[in-house]
Amino acid sequence: MTEPTIFDFPTVPGWNRVWWASARALRPLLVALTRTTWSGTPQTPAEGGAIIALNHISQVDPILTTHFMIEHEGRVPSFLAKESLFRNRWVGWWFRATDHVPVDRSAGGLSIGPAVEAVRKGAVILAYVEGTITRDPDGWPVTAKTGTARIALETGAPVIPVAQWGAQELMPAYSGRLRVRLWNQPEVAFRIGSPVDLSDLVGRQADPVAVAEATGRIMQAIVAELEVLRGESAPVTRFSRADEAV
Repeated sequence: MTEPTIFDFPTVPGWNRVWWASARALRPLLVALTRTTWSGTPQTPAEGGAIIALNHISQVDPILTTHFMIEHEGRVPSFLAKESLFRNRWVGWWFRATDHVPVDRSAGGLSIGPAVEAVRKGAVILAYVEGTITRDPDGWPVTAKTGTARIALETGAPVIPVAQWGAQELMPAYSGRLRVRLWNQPEVAFRIGSPVDLSDLVGRQADPVAVAEATGRIMQAIVAELEVLRGESAPVTRFSRADEAV
């Protein structure tokens, strides 16, 4: 599925004025700077909580993923963002006004509490399962953190795998700089898969074995969709967080 023209604009139930204004401002820029392709049958429920689990390849990922979620899935997403951003004098008001979810990484296992509450209240959260932008030399996902799985097992909400590729051409990982090309724009592709079956593990968020199994299933589902997008097989051994450059 390819995005509508720049003059089309979907109506998404439940979003507020800040979301509407943000989308109106950013959409023309995204259409001008990228060629976007979306594939897979929409999977996000029309209402109720859900977890969108993705790979992470660029600082610009959240903006592009929001574009995909609004126009392909018809839901407004909530980011899991560092708690400090909500107190930032310049952007804090936006994170609060658009109902994103603060994550206090210093809180350890308790850090998922706000995300669990948000999902139970009906939010669709974006969870980058690696917890950081990949440092794999070829852009494949690195080893996953367990937070996404623990949220899923505690809430029972569907976990929907989404793979993305191409954002790194618009903004290379860790560079913070846009590559603006008004001709031959980079292709940004998203592919959504069927919800990950975790039914046998729900409620076992305190069991390390269950959490590890759920994390593996989620990452495997994302990588399978990413292999389709890239037209190649992922490495047998995933790049380890211990091997990442500091």
